Amino acid sequence: MERSRKIREHVLEKIDFSSEISDDRVLELIDGEITSLALEEEILVSEMTRLRQEVFHSLRKLDILQDLVDDPSITEIMINGADSVFVERGGGLEQLPLRFSSAERLLDVVTRIVSSCNRVVSESSPIADARLPNGDRVNVVLAPTALNGPILTIRRFPEHPIEVKDLLAFGSLSEDLADFLKALVRSGYNIFISGGTGSGKTTFLNAMSAFIPEEERVITIEDNAELQIRHIPNLVRLEARSANVEGCTPISIRDLIRTSLRMRPDRIIVGEVRGGEAVDMIQAMNTGHDGSMSTGHANSAIDMMSRLEIMILQGAELPIAAIRAQIASALDIVVHLGRLRDKSRKVLEVAEILGIREGEVAMQTLYRFEEKGEQDGKITGEWIRENPLEKKDKLALAGIRLSTG
Repeated sequence: MERSRKIREHVLEKIDFSSEISDDRVLELIDGEITSLALEEEILVSEMTRLRQEVFHSLRKLDILQDLVDDPSITEIMINGADSVFVERGGGLEQLPLRFSSAERLLDVVTRIVSSCNRVVSESSPIADARLPNGDRVNVVLAPTALNGPILTIRRFPEHPIEVKDLLAFGSLSEDLADFLKALVRSGYNIFISGGTGSGKTTFLNAMSAFIPEEERVITIEDNAELQIRHIPNLVRLEARSANVEGCTPISIRDLIRTSLRMRPDRIIVGEVRGGEAVDMIQAMNTGHDGSMSTGHANSAIDMMSRLEIMILQGAELPIAAIRAQIASALDIVVHLGRLRDKSRKVLEVAEILGIREGEVAMQTLYRFEEKGEQDGKITGEWIRENPLEKKDKLALAGIRLSTG
């Protein structure tokens, strides 16, 4: 640690910050300092290589985080201050024996990440969302809000998006259920994906989007662009923007949904609804944009209906009866995901919205995951078909027949 600190300080003294400097030039300066150090004391070649990478990462990359960001087995990186680093790997959390040399070094990394997205984080505005060049999602919280130092959370995304075949291999759903959902997506059913934090909602939404016919025009709307839809040529990707100290006007999810309606979309995909934008999403689904999809936090499919009611009330003062009528008219299917105690993520329920009955949004379960036991620490079970799909009008219009029910 002391060697790398000295090399870093000497390199910084030689860098001309008045002009742009290339990575090759930085490496050249680092190599010069390591060579000088090797003349003064004995250093193994492996140690020289480690010092070279460590100093370069601290100057031009993400310091001690760079190796973690480059590790494909890590799905989440959590920094709880300069001396506390946790990662999620294989569904489990582990603390790593890594630490930043100081809170200032961590703050430097945070500033570098946020500024690269043209955003600002400071004591006066201590919370920010950003994105790494590879698409990984970043959340930052600074003092005085964060009491134990700068907090940095990085949600990793695979280089190649997870497809339905991968979900099948993971045991997240069955072949029969996958075929059923494929038919619904292709036929233009409006689908809402619910689940708790870390249940895989965005991953599942991305996988379902692969079933959209490639000739359609699709608009994606997200707080932070995470969806990786690659087969649609006529794809428009929109991302919300927060206000910053430069005076940029904030652009909300609501703004983007409204403007997307003037862009001639066949389908609108909203990454997640958390508040008043739910009313705009529901209205979009009710104005001819069949096949639209979104996600939201809830503990069950029926609980998602209550959550949607609350979110719509945040965006519009409407009677509950009118809100429920709008939800029942807009949504066709709710897919509820869960993360089980063995850390696996599965489709727990697929429900159909039947309309309004006795003043409530009526639903019926189409598929349900039934747990059978455990084998080698993994939960086993099967997806039970409880009821046949009632509303088959969109399937008929698309010329698609279900193999069952």
